[in-house]
Amino acid sequence: MEMKKRISLELRNRSPAEVAELVVDNCRSSDGEVEGLTDEFKELEFLSMVNVGLTSLAKLPSLPKLRKLELSDNNISGALETLSDKCPNLSYLNLSGNKIKELSSVEALQNLKSLRSLDLFNCEITTLEDYRESVFELLPQVTYLDGFDQEDNEAPDSEADDEDDEEDGEDGAGPTGDYDEEEEDDEEEEGSEGGEDEEEEDDYAEEEEEEEQAGVRGEKRKRDAEDEGEDDDDDDDD
Repeated sequence: MEMKKRISLELRNRSPAEVAELVVDNCRSSDGEVEGLTDEFKELEFLSMVNVGLTSLAKLPSLPKLRKLELSDNNISGALETLSDKCPNLSYLNLSGNKIKELSSVEALQNLKSLRSLDLFNCEITTLEDYRESVFELLPQVTYLDGFDQEDNEAPDSEADDEDDEEDGEDGAGPTGDYDEEEEDDEEEEGSEGGEDEEEEDDYAEEEEEEEQAGVRGEKRKRDAEDEGEDDDDDDDD
């Protein structure tokens, strides 16, 4: 399917200004140029043109809000300075599987000040000696090259993951606070219950002590009575 027709279908009765994401992967550019995209796509933030036969980006329209651009598996070999002019806020660029061979081609991306992630996987440039060090030196604004930073830490899957982590952290704070309050309440209840148990134990000990004292008094009275009986028997004998 031709790129123009594919873009028309992807609009789905929307105006270009209403489209924030556009995917036209695996369609065909008739002359290797971008076709069917215009400056009217001014709200576009994500554009994917994977395996469409592109050889040039010269006809890419101005897309001021574009942040992510997927261009893998095309035949682009250079002239990347167009991206700085047309997509100044680009933060993610995937050029894997293209015909980029020289560092000079990548140098054209220096004016993309917001670029954080660049993918050149399966491009000939990756076979150059000190490839990664050279690209990071040329593009100091780039954090992730081919999915890894300079310390070989893997890039997160997406910014959405980071947002989810932040939300999880915020949500986690609530239950933690509630848990502490509940824990304190439980401790107070346990403390009051413990106090009641101690009082009951004290009462029980007092009762036992009274019973023991009563028993002692009873034994004493019994012994006194027996002693008196013995005295009476002695009087009778006399």
